[in-house]
Amino acid sequence: MCGRLTQYRGIHDFVAVLSIPDALINHVGDQPLARYNAAPTTQLALFHQQNDGLHADNVRWGWRPHWAKDRAAPINARVEKVAQGAFFRSIWPNRAICPVDNWFEWVDAGDSTRQPWLIRHRDQTPIYCAAIGQFPAAGGEPRDGDGFVIITADAGGGLLDVHDRRPVVLSAELAREWLDPATPKERAEQMVLFEGESSDCFEWYKVDKAVGNVRNQSASIIQPLL
Repeated sequence: MCGRLTQYRGIHDFVAVLSIPDALINHVGDQPLARYNAAPTTQLALFHQQNDGLHADNVRWGWRPHWAKDRAAPINARVEKVAQGAFFRSIWPNRAICPVDNWFEWVDAGDSTRQPWLIRHRDQTPIYCAAIGQFPAAGGEPRDGDGFVIITADAGGGLLDVHDRRPVVLSAELAREWLDPATPKERAEQMVLFEGESSDCFEWYKVDKAVGNVRNQSASIIQPLL
């Protein structure tokens, strides 16, 4: 996963498909998110479950433990190591869902440039990426050290032609289970290891190279390249 994604629907569009009965504690607002080209360190909308219900907060994409200040904060965590390794140990119990519309990958175009591709659900429904992190305190106020990482796995299938890694994407049913604090950590590990959506659920197409400029937030950059 190359580190660029979109969140352009409104948060209520994302939460409606999850069908979580609790009222949403919404700190991201009711308007469309309109993030067509979100990069690492961007504040992204994130779902996480607390004692008082489901929260939607803006959280920085990227996290590192307090003892790792000598390195850049990673944005992804490999599913093969995330549950057992020391780096993410403190946030492994803090499960979240990063809802996205699409994500981008770049492929060598053979002419010293790289061609961007957009990946989305074939039916264009929301994509629920498994994530872990450190989240804002009550009231949605950010704190030093807040952030999240998206869990990634081998791409598999046709997606290997675009990139060798991709987000672990959960169905709405599994996303609800992932968010539930009552779900045991052992069960959560099995979910992300073995139950993420297959590449058959996705389609991908070339988009304009203008997406390479992170300042370009135009809706036109998600259109297929003619």
